[in-house]
Amino acid sequence: MTKVQEERPVLPTQQDEVAAAGSEFIGGPIGRHARLGGHWLHPVRVVVLVALGMFALGMVQKLPCYDWAWFRGAGSQYTHACYSDIPHLFVARGFADGLTPYFDRLPGDMEYLEYPVLTGLFMEVASWLTPGGGSMQHREQMYWMVNAGMLMACAAVIAVCVARTHRRRPWDALLYALAPAFALTATINWDLLAIALTAAAMLMWSRGRTLLFGVLVGLATAAKLYPVLLLGALFVLCWRAGRWRAFAAAVLGAAASWLVVNLPVMLFAWDGWKKFYTFSQERPIDFGSVWLLISQRSGNPLTDANTYATGLTLLLCAAIGLLALTAPRRPRFAQLAFLVVAVFILANKVYSPQYVLWLIPLAALARPRWRDFLIWQATEVVYFLGIWFYLAYTTSGDKHQGLPTEGYQLAIAAHLLGTLYLCAVVVRDILLPERDVVRRDGADDPSGGVLDGAEDVFVLSDAARAPREAAPSEGQRVRWGTAPGD
Repeated sequence: MTKVQEERPVLPTQQDEVAAAGSEFIGGPIGRHARLGGHWLHPVRVVVLVALGMFALGMVQKLPCYDWAWFRGAGSQYTHACYSDIPHLFVARGFADGLTPYFDRLPGDMEYLEYPVLTGLFMEVASWLTPGGGSMQHREQMYWMVNAGMLMACAAVIAVCVARTHRRRPWDALLYALAPAFALTATINWDLLAIALTAAAMLMWSRGRTLLFGVLVGLATAAKLYPVLLLGALFVLCWRAGRWRAFAAAVLGAAASWLVVNLPVMLFAWDGWKKFYTFSQERPIDFGSVWLLISQRSGNPLTDANTYATGLTLLLCAAIGLLALTAPRRPRFAQLAFLVVAVFILANKVYSPQYVLWLIPLAALARPRWRDFLIWQATEVVYFLGIWFYLAYTTSGDKHQGLPTEGYQLAIAAHLLGTLYLCAVVVRDILLPERDVVRRDGADDPSGGVLDGAEDVFVLSDAARAPREAAPSEGQRVRWGTAPGD
């Protein structure tokens, strides 16, 4: 591959039938001899602008709730599918009264804020920026607007990081920017903070900045628990490649940054600090989970759901580890990161609608194929509508307006099957690396950093010990349908 070929970005419209068909709305696929450089509107800026546009559309979708539905009973915010935790928790978690998270006790059963420390700080800063005058409804509206602005900045950071993680594939980030579930769920909760830190961590790892990767993962874990799973994915990849020094630097950075954020609250507000962990442990099975589906269908309350969820998560993670150590080629970091987060979601006791945001950037890096991505997104939109219409049904009393239990169970099944489908095609790409679109141009692991191009030192199968296949030719890289069955 020449230097020009190495620097030339991969164009999805020349490799992906769905992307090519979709491009007809803006003039069709780009020509082979088109000029791609020298313009201020380069791919990363386009991705950011598209992401901000989709975020804005999501804000518009919340307009009925912003105007009145959040404040006039529960049913309307469900029938309009525009619910958000943000305005409700402004009052319910003491921000409207100036209470300090973790230090001040809340009235009612919750006692303390049930979010990790960095997310609590994000919520508190937003409350400082919220104007104090006017009615409580006006203050709740302003609190949501302030949070939306801060979350929009997080969305832009995610777009930049995803577009830059694979140097030659910036356009894959359009999968994130155009994801329907991203627009619908971005302002339900505060998850975009942890996702932005995780995306930045992935970018730093791809650039070989292992310690900074760890610092960012530690901060992300201080905002949401799931980013720590990336260290598990790296453990088996570094084991296979013998890159223990890089892994140790990542763990050290993660532990140090997590402690810096958490230790002050642990020392001076222990009861408030531990609330997130005790709440997660004691929380019963809840909306969207496979356990709720089993419980409702069987009539069994599943009081041991913690044991089931933990056991299934460990079992599936062990299976992913075995896959990583026996695959013909070492899996790409993004592939394994997607799988470990996906199994955590699938086995969890609860699936809130915004949890899909955890997977969207990882899916764009792990399996950048529009057909599979849109199939999965369709199932997530079904679930998004299903949960709100089900809640409308449960709050409508004798009117029975909304989606009954059986319909909601179908929505849960759609979400589970859609996520499993995307996991299955990622696993197939790992087992049959010639079908991995990212590797078709001869690349190894563009997001792998120190793992990219590294030789294996530990494997568990003869297939993994076999020599790598030769890189595909230039003709193979640009021809439609290089991998059979895609």
